[in-house]
Amino acid sequence: MTKLGCPACTLDDILSHPDKWECATCGHEWPKETAPEAARIVKDAHGNVLADGDTVALIKDLKLRGGSGVLKGGTKAKNIRLVDGDHEIDCKIEGVGMALKACFVKKA
Repeated sequence: MTKLGCPACTLDDILSHPDKWECATCGHEWPKETAPEAARIVKDAHGNVLADGDTVALIKDLKLRGGSGVLKGGTKAKNIRLVDGDHEIDCKIEGVGMALKACFVKKA
């Protein structure tokens, strides 16, 4: 077993807590390593896996919140970014930043 050292002071006088490590010398605390989470997979309306940098097209007209505007079906968004949250896609359409749900787009 390897000896654990404090990342702040590099000494090895470490106390173990259920969810963190604590250095008894300097008092620095850091989280215990947890199992890495599986990479999030985002799929479009047709089941194709999306990745950062992809180009997608809307599959139906979408009303814009806070205004009377509408995004027409077939409108393309280039160079998308996948983010966590309810709206998985962050992109720009006609120079305006948008957040879209993956169920309303298809990979172009």
